[in-house]
Amino acid sequence: MTNKLVVGILAHVDAGKTTLSEGMLYLNGKIGKLGRVDNKDAYLDTYELERARGITIFSKQAVFGMGDMQITLLDTPGHVDFSAEMERTLQVLDYAILVVSGADGVQGHTKTLWRLLDMYRIPVFIFVNKMDQAGTDRKKLIKELKSQLDEGCIDFGQDQSEVFYDQLAMCNEAIMEDYITAESVGLGKIRQAVRDRQVFPSFFGAALKLEGIESFMQGIMRYAVIPAYPEEFGAKVFKISRDEQGNRLTHMKLTGGRLKVRDVVKNKGWEEKVNQIRIYSGQKFQPVTEIEAGSVFAVAGLTQTRPGEGLGAEEESDAPVLEPVLSYRIMLPEGCDPRMFIPKLRQIEEEEPELHIVWDEELQEIQMQIMGEVQLEIMQSLIQSRFGISVSFDSGRIVYKETIANVVEGVGHFEPLRHYAEVHLLLEPGEPGSGLEFRTDCSEDVLGKSWQRLVLTHLMEKSHKGILTGADITDMKITLVSGKAHNKHTEGGDFREATYRAVRQGLMEAQPVLLEPFYSFQLELPEKMVGRAMTDIEKMHGSCEISSTNGEQAILTGSAPVIAMKNYQKEVVAYTRGMGRLFCTLKGYEPCHNTEEVIAEIGYNPDNDYGNPTGSVFCAQGSGFIVSWDQVKKHMHLESYLQIKAGTADETASRPVSFKGERNISPQEIDLILNRTFYANQGRKSSWKKRRTARDSYYEPSNRNIRRGETVVRKEYLLVDGYNVIFAWPELKALAEENMDGARTRLLDILCNYQGIRKCRIIAVFDAYRVQGHREETAVYNNIHVVYTREAQTADQYIEKFAYDNQMKYNITVATSDGLQQIIIRGAGSSLLSARELKLEIDGANQRIKQEISENQAKDRNYLMDALSTEIKGHMEKLTKGE
Repeated sequence: MTNKLVVGILAHVDAGKTTLSEGMLYLNGKIGKLGRVDNKDAYLDTYELERARGITIFSKQAVFGMGDMQITLLDTPGHVDFSAEMERTLQVLDYAILVVSGADGVQGHTKTLWRLLDMYRIPVFIFVNKMDQAGTDRKKLIKELKSQLDEGCIDFGQDQSEVFYDQLAMCNEAIMEDYITAESVGLGKIRQAVRDRQVFPSFFGAALKLEGIESFMQGIMRYAVIPAYPEEFGAKVFKISRDEQGNRLTHMKLTGGRLKVRDVVKNKGWEEKVNQIRIYSGQKFQPVTEIEAGSVFAVAGLTQTRPGEGLGAEEESDAPVLEPVLSYRIMLPEGCDPRMFIPKLRQIEEEEPELHIVWDEELQEIQMQIMGEVQLEIMQSLIQSRFGISVSFDSGRIVYKETIANVVEGVGHFEPLRHYAEVHLLLEPGEPGSGLEFRTDCSEDVLGKSWQRLVLTHLMEKSHKGILTGADITDMKITLVSGKAHNKHTEGGDFREATYRAVRQGLMEAQPVLLEPFYSFQLELPEKMVGRAMTDIEKMHGSCEISSTNGEQAILTGSAPVIAMKNYQKEVVAYTRGMGRLFCTLKGYEPCHNTEEVIAEIGYNPDNDYGNPTGSVFCAQGSGFIVSWDQVKKHMHLESYLQIKAGTADETASRPVSFKGERNISPQEIDLILNRTFYANQGRKSSWKKRRTARDSYYEPSNRNIRRGETVVRKEYLLVDGYNVIFAWPELKALAEENMDGARTRLLDILCNYQGIRKCRIIAVFDAYRVQGHREETAVYNNIHVVYTREAQTADQYIEKFAYDNQMKYNITVATSDGLQQIIIRGAGSSLLSARELKLEIDGANQRIKQEISENQAKDRNYLMDALSTEIKGHMEKLTKGE
């Protein structure tokens, strides 16, 4: 087995990262000519966009030999706008090379890279570049590395003298013992200290002149440790791309075992066959039939993979730390249908998951999250080159987040007919930048382990919205503390609903805090303009301090809101006449400086967000009813976790098995109640016969609801299970066998015509739950709405959820011939039409309209005989009889 080492190269933009890569490839014989960024012929800048802009946008790899090692060098983007691409690459590195500009020292983005390398626990070799430029000072720079990065940064280019060993000994106790006893340090101890991130070998040179590169590479060979890999198959996916022919490629590192062409790779919910294995080096690749552990390669044939996914024994990666802070609206050219364009954008989203492309049905727009203006320009060019569509973007909006300031207990209850789940979650504020942490503190005697795991899965599977602006929540600890299932009537989907509602109910009770993104900045400018800059930062609600000054130039460092500093670079260039430079890097999220203004501008109402309900569903007399968030704890069946801890629990609030009653009810009584209501809903009891039938309710709908003495007009909704109806109507079923799109369009046209007659709101729902990665999409088709469900959600589930969430607000009728779905819909209190009854109703409505038109036309006609006098009529009759 070859000694394989995967090394990534990272840097602040313009530090000379690509130049160092070219020098390493040239000196190892991989390339015969040195490429340059400014000449647009760098070996690893393979995309036209990269060569045109002179920056690295996409991570690439080169494979070359170095001594007895096979090095896979991964070149990553240096510009902050493409830092998410860089972070994805960190998941597969054995070692990292951090390039620092000797002329500029440790810059803002360099510190961000260092924090990420620390978080991913990646050992680092440092190369200080551009040492040929005037004013560079080696001793000053190593001191800056120690103070700004880590004390373990040691100059490995110096002689291995007593001073060198003294510096090493200060980093590691084992090295200290070696040095005290033997007055030298063993190579193995130094290697281990580098591997454990206690020592960071630092080298100096000038990559453009090939100075210092050879000794730097010898240092990597001498001090790097080749990883050992297990026999069990494992792989880490870090990137998705497409080749020039449009083939989808999965880039991964094999972390265990071997992989062959035609092998079957599987993960949760999917398994696919490997069609081709490619080892890329620059723009070219070499196809191989088998790959061994430690290799980085691309696989063709896999369509379900995504960045960060672990295959085999490998675990899934955590969500990236760096994420976009700006949201832009994509404006399409005239005549471009957004519904046809979104699938194209999904291809780009596969490659750049942080874009979070969404279709906003309410605003009728496509939104995309972006790191900055440079990425915006690149996306524009990429869409144009790949799809031939020229798009533009609006001015952009800030991506806000929300957290809480106090500890609350959120309760979610989901108990429509024949369903049951209750979830209690403890919501606590987390440390700034900690994200979301999910855990359990619940006895298995209260809630089984499998149900607890399911609740955690539902907590992690979606982005939960805050209640101030509808922004994603962050920096919180969410702990499952209690819950309840029913032995017979609980299904997995019940806990999903209860979990989501528990989060929202808790957020409604908590003290919410709006967060906005902040930049850390470094501003270099003439010393005489420091006062102007500090005044600007103060106006931006930021903070700063003078970190250094030399009588002519000064450096200000600090932080400020992203929205305030968004265009400040242009101002700096203007008032310093080109002598000032601003470097910004994302610091994280902090409390918003203008919360009330942002809330008013966004205008979010959590009670009207029907996709994220704050209330819960309880059951009484065989029918579900909705309880608002502020009343949920009066109806909940379990005791309050916080009250139990405080010793103030109210015994009357505890109804562990009661289905909304005044006394405790046994499980046997519950089954009897459910069975009675089940058969009643099938029309097998006289009580059901006394009610209005579904058809009666639909033909003569009661659209007025008396509430607290007021008359409330309720809107009518007709939800149609699209594919169920298509396969129930013979003419559509026949059409579907030849062309499903044609059958779908025909059904929609029929429903559009029917809506014009009935004047109700119609939603046609189609399953898309088998489509990997598909998100729920809603579109307007003429005068009706069409919904394509998200992955893992059926049309039945969407309709059921809509019915439960809105039964108190609207008169809802569901058209389906699914027997189980009919039972559930009846239990929710909605009216029902079978597919056959819907057909009869539509045909009858069309016939009535034709009859009315015919009668109106008859009334409007003018007959000649009607306008004649009696005398002339008699004369005309004689003429017709031949008299």
